[in-house]
Amino acid sequence: MNIRQETKNDFNAVFEVNKLAFGQDSEANLVELLRQSEAFIPQLSLVATLGNKIVGHILFTKIQIINDDKSETDSLALAPMAVRPEFQNKGIGGQLIKHGLDKARELQHKSVIVLGHEHYYPKFGFIPAEKYYIKSPYEVPTNVFMALELVTDGLKNTNGLVKYPQEFDTV
Repeated sequence: MNIRQETKNDFNAVFEVNKLAFGQDSEANLVELLRQSEAFIPQLSLVATLGNKIVGHILFTKIQIINDDKSETDSLALAPMAVRPEFQNKGIGGQLIKHGLDKARELQHKSVIVLGHEHYYPKFGFIPAEKYYIKSPYEVPTNVFMALELVTDGLKNTNGLVKYPQEFDTV
C-alpha cells in the first residue's frame, strides 16, 4: 500500500470511496466543498492506494477554536476518513491517520480535533477535548469529540468552542 497526496485525477475515486464507506453522498460532497474552501490544505488530502486503485482517503482542514477570551487558536479537523468497505478492518485507516498526523506535524500544525469513534481514535493519542476545555459546536456526546496535541503544549491556553468551516454544515 502507498499513501500520497491526492491529485485532481483522484477526485472521482475519492468521491466513490467516501460514498461507499459512509453509504451516502454527504461526506463525499463535503470533501468536494472543502477542496474549494479556504480551509483546504492540499498536502493534507491523502489517498491510500493498492496498485493503481484508491482504497482510502483522509482529509485534514483548517479550523479555529474560539477561546473564552474571544481570541482564536488555529487547529485542524480530521474529517472525513474513509476506506472502501471491502478493504476495511485491514489497518488502512490507521495508516492514513498516522501518515496524516506526521504530515500535519511536518507542516507545523499544533493540534487536531476529531468527531469520531470513542474506542478507535484514542489509539492514535486522541483524548476527549473537554479535558482541554474545548467544546463542540454540535450536540454530541463528549467522549466522541476528541483532541490531539501534535506538539508539546499544542493546546496550551486554548479553551472554548470549535468553529468548523461552513461547509461542515452540509453534513
